[in-house]
Amino acid sequence: MAADVEIADWLRKKYSNKCIILAVNKCESPRKGLMQASEFWSLGFSPMPISALSGTGTGELLDLVCSELKNIEALDTSEVEENYVPSITIVGRPNVGKSSILNALVGDDRTIVSPISGTTRDAIYTEFTGPDGQKYRLIDTAGIRRRAAVASSGSTTEALSVNRAFQAIRRSDVVALVIEAMACITEQDCRIAERIEREGKGCIIVVNKWDTIPNKNQQTTTYYEQDVRKKLRVLDWAPIVYSTTTSGHSVQKIITAASMVEKERSRRLGTSILNQVVQEALAFKPPPRTRGGKRGRVYYSTQAAIRPPTFVFFVNDVKLFPETYQRYMEKQLRSDAGFPGTPIRLLWRSRRRRADNEGKSARINVQAPGSGGKLTLAT
Repeated sequence: MAADVEIADWLRKKYSNKCIILAVNKCESPRKGLMQASEFWSLGFSPMPISALSGTGTGELLDLVCSELKNIEALDTSEVEENYVPSITIVGRPNVGKSSILNALVGDDRTIVSPISGTTRDAIYTEFTGPDGQKYRLIDTAGIRRRAAVASSGSTTEALSVNRAFQAIRRSDVVALVIEAMACITEQDCRIAERIEREGKGCIIVVNKWDTIPNKNQQTTTYYEQDVRKKLRVLDWAPIVYSTTTSGHSVQKIITAASMVEKERSRRLGTSILNQVVQEALAFKPPPRTRGGKRGRVYYSTQAAIRPPTFVFFVNDVKLFPETYQRYMEKQLRSDAGFPGTPIRLLWRSRRRRADNEGKSARINVQAPGSGGKLTLAT
């Protein structure tokens, strides 16, 4: 109990502006549950008796959690910290022009530019104000080569530089993946793209040195974009920007795109709009039936977090929604609701009907809101 009191005091001090739900577990008996939970009134929160073993009270807990999540939608999506400065990390293979892009953006030679690969050895942080008045933190990173190439070089410095580049991706809000127009997209580009998606970061694909492509026309751009989309499928949601470091206008497109991506990462979708999109997707293409005739049902869905946007789908049985159908739902959500430039996460949670919970074994996983949320769940 002493540890519970300490945690409760910490929550009140640290998260006084958030909704705190106190769930008292191991209240197996519905009749005795309230009595068992009553001793926790001293913590200063209203206790809710539940049993993770039998499922008693978990339905009510989920309803309360989701009702509080709906209240979050009333917040202005532009409600961010006044001192918040978005971080944009510039990554790519060696010698694709990352440092030149940073220098062109800030209008100063902050980093050394050289035709020799590996000039940048460490992540370089630079703050500047964009044309929209927003402050940004730019991070120029060392070129990322294949792990085997780094190992064969025997350079400890390069290995550390690559590791710091990956750390910079993890700490950033938006990543600018730079590829060279005249060079082919390599396996290493694909691995960097996978890392960006896995970390849940916003992304823009920068095709640099676009001026080196001779005799360009609209068909050239279309063909090149198709090739990029085919080879970097994991980033099929990322906008493509064609850049020439000698042209200030084309470089400014990068910061404009990055600003748009950051806003999309922080955007919330109303529950009513979300469920309308989901219902239309279900009507157009219902989940497949199993051999036993069972079919998946979506009870409701809600957005649980931002950066990246995360949506929770409460369904009758997760197993009735194959991976192909989950990808279909993500595609429909993007098609109808947007979110360009940012990965989105769809979390599927099985939930029994309340009547089915009585006397039956049920285990329900609850996904707590991520960054930007206003809800803390204490058990």
